[in-house]
Amino acid sequence: MDMRGYQQYKEQSINTMTQGELLLLLYDELVKRVTRAELALDKADYEVFEASIDRSLDIIHYLDDTLDRQYEISAELTRLYEFFCYEFSRIKAGRNLEELRKVKPMIVDLRDTFRTAQKSSGIER
Repeated sequence: MDMRGYQQYKEQSINTMTQGELLLLLYDELVKRVTRAELALDKADYEVFEASIDRSLDIIHYLDDTLDRQYEISAELTRLYEFFCYEFSRIKAGRNLEELRKVKPMIVDLRDTFRTAQKSSGIER
């Protein structure tokens, strides 16, 4: 398989996405990484667990950095992202599966909220 062709296809797909689609892609990746961290911690695979938590933190920081601060909701989202960063740091330090399972549904709900908002805005392709 020609990997260059696949890489070009991937880049083209990302470059043609709307902002809403890119946002959902980030949230989907965040949910995937949190799920991966949960499974790795359950199997005591601490290397994968820590890498997944670190990547989750990177995504959350990126989401916060790209907020448009002119909107009131941005301040609320910043506080929520700070909460997630704090919790993930605690989860990583303590390797706490129970706390991870408490935070994961919050992230899934947030992703689903953005998905619903995008669908109701009529911007969907």
